Amino acid sequence: MAKCQFCSKGPQFGNNVSHSHRKTRRRWNVNVQRVSRYDADGTRTRVRMCTRCLRTVAKTGKWPT
Repeated sequence: MAKCQFCSKGPQFGNNVSHSHRKTRRRWNVNVQRVSRYDADGTRTRVRMCTRCLRTVAKTGKWPT
């Protein structure tokens, strides 16, 4: 399932609307990436993060808890 482990952002649901205004259900998935994170003791942990959280980590240098 496309869900961020830090901010819990998940898929959103809505409608595709055609030119004739017929509506069919669809979902928008979150852009989730698998990232390796190294703890203080050197152990590697793989997490699933959305790209919004990745940008925040890149900017601040702090991992969310």
